[in-house]
Amino acid sequence: MLKRDKERVVAELVERLRASDTLIVADYRGLTMSEIDGVRTELLKHGARFSVVKNTLTKRAAEQAGVPSLLELLEGPTAIAFVLEGDMVAVAKTLNDTARQTKVLSLKGGLLQGQPVSADEVQKLAALPPADVLQSQVLGAVIGPLNAIVGLFTAPLRDLVGVLDARISQLQEQGGTAEPEAPEDPAAADEPAAEAPAEEASEESGSDAKPEAPTEEANAAGAEGSAEESQEGEENGN
Repeated sequence: MLKRDKERVVAELVERLRASDTLIVADYRGLTMSEIDGVRTELLKHGARFSVVKNTLTKRAAEQAGVPSLLELLEGPTAIAFVLEGDMVAVAKTLNDTARQTKVLSLKGGLLQGQPVSADEVQKLAALPPADVLQSQVLGAVIGPLNAIVGLFTAPLRDLVGVLDARISQLQEQGGTAEPEAPEDPAAADEPAAEAPAEEASEESGSDAKPEAPTEEANAAGAEGSAEESQEGEENGN
């Protein structure tokens, strides 16, 4: 390979390593080209690129990309599955199934979101449910307690609303069955006012008709007159 070609390959590997914080390294020794193409096609469905690489050029690219943890995995025939924005669980499962079926492909390890993982950890990753199922399980575990907490707060509120609705209905029923009060008669309200002047008029007329009591002087004069008349009668008799 010419120097210019080597530099181009290293530059492409550096770009892939910087763009992929998750990758899985496998030893492809013993696989046929058709089997490699089949693995490559299957991984493309899950958003990963499967490439057979040269260790010397990949080590140089790992050093330039700042991924020193990859260096210890670059021994023997090497193929790397670069997981860009795909499902890392599905990629691990595909490689693990291929290794189990062919009895040839073997897992070396890899990087999981920038952290080095062993071959055993890749197999554990492959045993996880698919990403969509795993997300649903995690979401259910998070939403379940939240729904319980919301229920604790909303239950008293629902009870209060129910009590208020029942009280409103009760008041409405009582208002519908109660007899309406008779309106106040304006004529009846005016009767006391009319009676008061009548009573005053009666008192005034009664006081006018009542004779005044005789005074003491009038009584004395009457008595003297009676005495004089008695004397004159006696003298005339004599």
